[in-house]
Amino acid sequence: MKEELDNLRPLPMETVQSIKEDFLLRNTYHSNAIEGNTLTLYETKFVLEEGVTVAGKSLTEHLEVMNHKEASLYMEEQLTEQLSERVIKNIHALVLSRIDKSSAGVYRSQEVRISGASHEVTSSFQITNEMNLLMKWNQKNKELHPVERASILHSKFVNIHPFLDGNGRTARLLMNFELMSSGYLPVLFKVEDRVRYYEVLDVAGSSGNYEPFIKMVAELEEESLNQYLTLLRKTN
Repeated sequence: MKEELDNLRPLPMETVQSIKEDFLLRNTYHSNAIEGNTLTLYETKFVLEEGVTVAGKSLTEHLEVMNHKEASLYMEEQLTEQLSERVIKNIHALVLSRIDKSSAGVYRSQEVRISGASHEVTSSFQITNEMNLLMKWNQKNKELHPVERASILHSKFVNIHPFLDGNGRTARLLMNFELMSSGYLPVLFKVEDRVRYYEVLDVAGSSGNYEPFIKMVAELEEESLNQYLTLLRKTN
């Protein structure tokens, strides 16, 4: 499917823009919902596109929507660059913008635990070194299939858990950064699949077995490619 997509390039700009806008909306909704945001898909749409506030919903939930949009757009702007700690911190700073300014883009100095996880995350004093090693690992393993490498990067990042909050949203954006940098499509983790998502991440974190998580990401990449190609075939 990737080869078929490559053969169709350059793609119609109107179609690409339509798909990008739809993905931005759905990805913002699902990524925030995974973390507990209660705005519905259509409420998220109104906040993103109309800038309206939804009665009964908190200011933080509204800001999470706008922040995720800004972080997503920034991530796309950086695709010509190599993934770095600077890019990661900037993405995270946007994810937490106007919500927690003191923690935005700043590695944590406190100890935390992932609720329900069967493994420990990196100690705060080791974060700087572990993030440096993660960037080196990402550069040294370019021979891996992009889906495999992006999946492992996501898993390793959440195991380090470098920030006090916003690690999940940042990890999903980083993974899509690496997929898109390699010419693949971004993937969408749906809130309905949250239990499986957390389970396979926990397997990777506790045992070092990344295969279940890689399999899940590969399935989502196939889904993205199939949806994209189905629409393109209709326009040709």
